[in-house]
Amino acid sequence: MLRTRVIPVLLLKDSVLVKTINFKKPKYIGDPINTCRIFNELEVDELSFLDITASLENRKPNFEMLERISTECFMPLSYGGGISTVQEVEKILKIGFEKVIINTSSLVKPELITQIAKVFGSQAIVVAVDVKKNFFGKYQVFGTHGKIRFNYDPIAWARTIEDLGAGEILLTNIEHEGTWKGLDVDLIKKVSDECSIPIIAHGGAGSIGDITQAVHKGGASAVALGSMVVYQQKGMGVLINFPDRVKLESALN
Repeated sequence: MLRTRVIPVLLLKDSVLVKTINFKKPKYIGDPINTCRIFNELEVDELSFLDITASLENRKPNFEMLERISTECFMPLSYGGGISTVQEVEKILKIGFEKVIINTSSLVKPELITQIAKVFGSQAIVVAVDVKKNFFGKYQVFGTHGKIRFNYDPIAWARTIEDLGAGEILLTNIEHEGTWKGLDVDLIKKVSDECSIPIIAHGGAGSIGDITQAVHKGGASAVALGSMVVYQQKGMGVLINFPDRVKLESALN
């Protein structure tokens, strides 16, 4: 097991896996169940699934699919998308997921963070913070998969999330997501310096060097990967994979 968690993040849309760039233009990747089986063989330590249209479509989580995923996957799982009640969290955890990830509902109903933490413990809740810069170059928080802007400063919002009881933050710079140009180390550093809970850096990783930058310079506790684990290389075809563990271990230590 890697000392620093490196987590594949898989995007669900209409029950299939897709990959986006800047949260736009989802491209078909494959079937989630077959992909789970490949990650089992690769002995991935942790796996996350995000339904990118559930909140936009005001849709509940697809519990039937989540049950199928849980049955097939042998590693700890987390899920986000369309979660708006404690009852839904309970159902997802009973299915076999270790954690839930909330984004839009945390912005419109922040008390849900506390409710989930009180019932299931902070370790069960990850809050996703999606960020991009406005016209003036100031970071702002977005919900509903980057569709709705909230006038929150991400650093202040991260502190609030921690105070409300979140166990981890999944931090994504929308403008980096899917681009292979590296993670936003400056943003990661600003948020990690202000929070004592783990920060999972996400959005833009294209190499092992990018992963180590986020950890060593940004202070991230974990790094989430999208394009790197579903494509051969930038501009090349689909290939479910995972970075070389020996190289990762060497770079992160």
